[in-house]
Amino acid sequence: MLVAKELDVKNHESYHNHERVVYFEHEAAGLKAIISVHNTNLGPSLGGCRMYPYETEEQALTDVLRLSRGMTYKSALAGLPLGGGKSVIIGNPRTDKTPALFEAMGEAVEYMGGSYVTAEDVGTAEENMESISKNTKFVAGLPLSVLQQRVPNPVGGNPSPYTAFGVFCGLKAAVKYRLKKDTVAGLKVGVQGLGSVGYDLCRFLDEEGATLFVSDINKDVLEQAKAELKNVHVVGLDDIYDMPVDVYAPCALGATVNDQTIERLKCSVIAGAANNQLHLRKHDQILHDKGILYAPDYVINSGGVMCVGYEFFQLTKNPFSYELNETNLKNHVAEIENVTMKIFDYAHKHGLPSGEAADRLAEEIFLSPDLIKTAANS
Repeated sequence: MLVAKELDVKNHESYHNHERVVYFEHEAAGLKAIISVHNTNLGPSLGGCRMYPYETEEQALTDVLRLSRGMTYKSALAGLPLGGGKSVIIGNPRTDKTPALFEAMGEAVEYMGGSYVTAEDVGTAEENMESISKNTKFVAGLPLSVLQQRVPNPVGGNPSPYTAFGVFCGLKAAVKYRLKKDTVAGLKVGVQGLGSVGYDLCRFLDEEGATLFVSDINKDVLEQAKAELKNVHVVGLDDIYDMPVDVYAPCALGATVNDQTIERLKCSVIAGAANNQLHLRKHDQILHDKGILYAPDYVINSGGVMCVGYEFFQLTKNPFSYELNETNLKNHVAEIENVTMKIFDYAHKHGLPSGEAADRLAEEIFLSPDLIKTAANS
């Protein structure tokens, strides 16, 4: 039996006007989870379901509060009529996954009454979303084979390629703004982390003629990069910060831009796929003062949420005036370049670091009564 407990988080250090936070437990299925809805002004909150072996429930709560807030800002600047939410399952994704656990998670999502839409995230995959979908329709990131049974010509599926393409578009905007170049050809780019998104980003950069300096803990993927890409150099995990590159692209862990690494970076631009790249908010200003242009991560890595959003809209209701198809989705993701340029212009006009400028522009969207009304009637 699923047990739900509404949490009062107003005194939590990561509270930011969150609308609703619920703790769930299903003893028989082994589920312990938290769903956080940050803001639904523009539409239902959407955010992935993360599974992680948190040491304490307090750690899980902190994570879900921060992640759900970030999704509000991400969807607002992504031009999606969606709010921000997130869920976390406390458990080891390597050993604790069962269909029953995710079916129970589906019950938890359904309990939220449509205010939260889930999708895959760190520690979860498409097949887990399929299990969740047995008990709720408020889920995206489903396997393509499942989508094909529900809608003709489905969009969506694996969001990683769209995330990588969006990061490439945002990176190009930063290069154009800071280095006054319309192409990355001839530039040196340090890519930290060659997971699915990082590797796809390398493909885009390589095709346009950039020289790549790459690092990853996986030696096999580094060998693959050397075999497949034209101009790539493998460097040590810690050496990536010291490379004399034009662009540093963190695509692995968060918080790699911190007090220690900022002093070592020799780049002009930071633009990568990782979430929460800045360790602390103060680092936004520090980068600004040092003349390093930071492309806000939640802006340029939003291609994934666009992909998942389009899938959900196709399964429910199309909020746009155009057809939901692969071409329009890719065009939407390509707009990340223009949005990123707008952020840089706003930052320059108001004397702000780029991260703060992005936050302000997002708040103008999801806190604007007129825009909220328009989204509600779409």
